[in-house]
Amino acid sequence: MDVDKSAVILVGHGGIPSDLPSGIVEKFMRLHKSRIKAGTEITSEEIELDNTIRKWERTPETDPYKSGLEDLATHMEPLLKNFILKTAYNEFCYPTIEQAIEELASTNNVSKIILVTTMITRGGSHSEQEIPEELEELRKKYNKIEIQYAWPFDIDTFALFMSTHVKIHDHLTVVDSK
Repeated sequence: MDVDKSAVILVGHGGIPSDLPSGIVEKFMRLHKSRIKAGTEITSEEIELDNTIRKWERTPETDPYKSGLEDLATHMEPLLKNFILKTAYNEFCYPTIEQAIEELASTNNVSKIILVTTMITRGGSHSEQEIPEELEELRKKYNKIEIQYAWPFDIDTFALFMSTHVKIHDHLTVVDSK
């Protein structure tokens, strides 16, 4: 008998690869910003440029951010043994949040998806507005799957993590200088 499974999507911001021609980026940004400012619908040209950017072949050298997020996911995997773990990106990289959810939805027996972002602190439009708005629509589309958003982070836990990291770094600096 198959058992329902839970999945985690680690969401990063996404970056533009260094070898992507600047003309593509400039044209996309110009279209995107003017659409946002005017409040109009997305055009097929903007969608095409977005897909070109997202699906651009990347290496750790051309996109260290994507490589870094995937490395974090690799380190999280053994800590999340009972979960399927995927990465997704808010912008500029593949897959999108929707594409990651779609892939998990097509996988048998995924009954719950928990999204967690690397965008830690409050005040960011991606983590506070865009992702929750997108998830509201995706919950309707994938209504048989429980979709949770593990955000905002507990500020005391994050402060402890950061403070501990500083103390470890300080200790290593003292040890290294001896």
